[in-house]
Formats: sequence, structure tokens, C-alpha cells
Amino acid sequence: MNSFDIIKTVRITEKGTAQSEQNKYTMIADKRATKIQIRQAVEELFKVKVVKVNTMNVRGKQRRQRTAAAGWTSNWKKAIVTLKQGDKIILT
Repeated sequence: MNSFDIIKTVRITEKGTAQSEQNKYTMIADKRATKIQIRQAVEELFKVKVVKVNTMNVRGKQRRQRTAAAGWTSNWKKAIVTLKQGDKIILT
């Protein structure tokens, strides 16, 4: 897997914005990626130094939109990446 396959997107939420003041960023990663692979991908893509990576698997939720048949959202992996003091990822 290359870096673009490992890091799918950066989640921009209210909680994530508050965490960015502490140099922590929330990202959606590939479900098969390890912490080491996530660290290397973030350092390569954003040119920053990663101090710590925390990961968790998030289960999909049951959803129903304008139909009688229920469905599920996909399972995904959340990665909270802590950067070295002074490094930032500019999200626009």
C-alpha cells in the first residue's frame, strides 16, 4: 500500500478542531494499516514529525433513508496522530 491508500482523509469536526490545538489530528486510515504504516504515511504526505499514533476500529451504524429496507454504514479505522511540538498540518 502506498501513502495515499493508507491515509484516506482527515476528519474535520468540532472535536478534531479542538484537538488540533494540542497538535493532534484525526484521520481515516485503511482498515489493514498498522500504526507504523500510518506514521510513515503521515510523515511522507504532510512533511511533519509524528510523535504518537493511536488507532481504533469504528463499527458502522445502522441507517435507513427513505426506504423500508435498513442498511449499514461501513466500518472504518480512526487514527489520532500526535505531531511534534511546532509542526502543523494546514487543513483548508
